[in-house]
Amino acid sequence: MLNRSRKTLVIVLASSIVTCASALVAAATAEETRSAFETTPTGWIDLLAEIGPNLKGWTRGSIPPEAPLREESPWTFGSKAGILHCDGRNLHEWLRFDREFSDFILHVEWRFVPVVEGKTRYNSGLYVRNSADATIWHQAQTGSSSGGFLFGQTLVDGKKTRVDLSKAVKDQRVKPAGEWNTFELTCKGKVVKLWVNGAVTCEWNGCEVPKGFVGLEAEGYRIDFRKVVVKDLK
Repeated sequence: MLNRSRKTLVIVLASSIVTCASALVAAATAEETRSAFETTPTGWIDLLAEIGPNLKGWTRGSIPPEAPLREESPWTFGSKAGILHCDGRNLHEWLRFDREFSDFILHVEWRFVPVVEGKTRYNSGLYVRNSADATIWHQAQTGSSSGGFLFGQTLVDGKKTRVDLSKAVKDQRVKPAGEWNTFELTCKGKVVKLWVNGAVTCEWNGCEVPKGFVGLEAEGYRIDFRKVVVKDLK
């Protein structure tokens, strides 16, 4: 049986452990944030508001830029559901909104359509500050098993350079195929920040490209997009 002093020590240590554990949980919880779209729902530009069946306001582009663009489009928009669907078609291209942005927040909700047969290495992405021909591009990767990071071909000291921040991901928060995800990309000055399903997962502080086009990627898999909105920060 423990004597009184030992009992007191055990109680103090136990209390300290609980306090430390509570602090850690509080710190982890503090990292969770609401999306900018939820926090300030006014002042956003709906990029799908008038798109229609002819993709009004958007332009398809080849990836890589020198590749021929297929005649048949993989993109369809259901105005009733407000969903832009990409059927994959085993092709690689992007859909560019026809206006450049400088400092802004891009909010996009997306989900992969589950693959019944075949490879399940789901792949797609969101673009910010791209050049019109996508020779310069910055992408938030949406892959279901390894998404939530930033990479691209950009300017570093004025020269085209590949940048990959996949190993800098703070937390893997992307949901599996069939479930809706929310990505927010904030571009302000040289900072590009990616928020995924409740927390920032990746941040890059060296973007030398001050403005460009936003867009969505088709890369062989069926994917739905909704609530594609932008808030200008200027």
